[in-house]
Amino acid sequence: MTIKEAVEGKKILIWGYGREGKSSERYLQQFCNCELIDTYEGTIDGIDEDKYDLILKSPGIVMDGDRAKYTSQTELFLGQYRDQVIGITGTKGKSTTSAMMAHVLADCTDKNVILLGNIGLPCMDYCPEITDDTIIVFEMSCHQLKHTKVSPYISIFLNLYEEHLDYYKTMDAYFTAKSHVASYQNENDYYFCGENVPEFATKAKKFVIDKAGIDSNELKIYGEHNQLNAKFVRTIAVEVFGCKDSDVSASLKTFTGLPHRLQSVGEYKGIEWYDDSISTIPEAAISALESIPGVYSILIGGMDRGISYEILEDYMIEHHEYQYICMYETGRRIAEEIAKKMAVKASDADKILTNMVVVDDLAQAVSKAVELTPTGRGCVMSPAAASYGYFKNFEERGEVFCDYIRKLH
Repeated sequence: MTIKEAVEGKKILIWGYGREGKSSERYLQQFCNCELIDTYEGTIDGIDEDKYDLILKSPGIVMDGDRAKYTSQTELFLGQYRDQVIGITGTKGKSTTSAMMAHVLADCTDKNVILLGNIGLPCMDYCPEITDDTIIVFEMSCHQLKHTKVSPYISIFLNLYEEHLDYYKTMDAYFTAKSHVASYQNENDYYFCGENVPEFATKAKKFVIDKAGIDSNELKIYGEHNQLNAKFVRTIAVEVFGCKDSDVSASLKTFTGLPHRLQSVGEYKGIEWYDDSISTIPEAAISALESIPGVYSILIGGMDRGISYEILEDYMIEHHEYQYICMYETGRRIAEEIAKKMAVKASDADKILTNMVVVDDLAQAVSKAVELTPTGRGCVMSPAAASYGYFKNFEERGEVFCDYIRKLH
């Protein structure tokens, strides 16, 4: 069903008036014949459901359960275009994989490729550009998927780690939201997933992408995880779209990555600096340390959303070769939890405490990194925590970090 058919002659409420809500309003006003279009930014208790035929909920709004009249821009968009959509989700790597997928398919097919969703502008903004030959690469967040009952033709579920528990409360609820990327596929569809993604019901043809052979991709971006992302892209480009493997290899070599994702900032004060502000979970910080050649120190910490840091704390205790600079709320929490662990490992206390320091904020962390990082080695900011409460988003955090570095003399 097209978007126009879904809303024709209906009374519509747009719940949430941020970027996506405004996008929905623009599209409906310009291209659809709705009887009424209202906007609302309050709580669900203030909605008069009897007044409307459809309610378009913005993804950031928490709503328990599903309700008959509630839909979303994502669901309406997939209702019309799902046969052209590659939907990409996962806890880590979905932005890079989405950008990489769009890059390769634009190079290796004769089709128009559009990149949208969580990585770009809201999907309805692109509707006028979409033709029957368009490939749509859609980065899909758990929030966009939670109440969506339509899945794309090609679905990718990269991985699953503990994240967004401030929103979902449990890992099961978080996983269920993400699983909607493939839950509603049919027998003619394709589902690609990583090794650590749990089983769930889907009718699609399923392919598990593992780490075998991932070092065969010559990339300009760091990290084993990016080699695995490239394997997803290569598999789909070759097996689904019929691209030549040699053409895919050539395209992958020209992909330069996205800002704030293991991005080199340059050499200042004799130190190589790297911006990995996208890092919001413990596994990302560990991956940063293991991906960048010559890295010595890491800046960790941000907003505390209640996720477990045990895997990172155990890694810090085990790996004495790095200097850990802990900052903000989660930095202090990590240090306190490690101290408790070290109380029962007195023989290792001196080793871990001599390579871990706690500072208040990012400015102090950069200064401490200059003091502690040897000339010729690297320092990466990979916070393993959200930026909110200290910065507007991870992009602003990365820009502030880069500004601090570029002012070093």
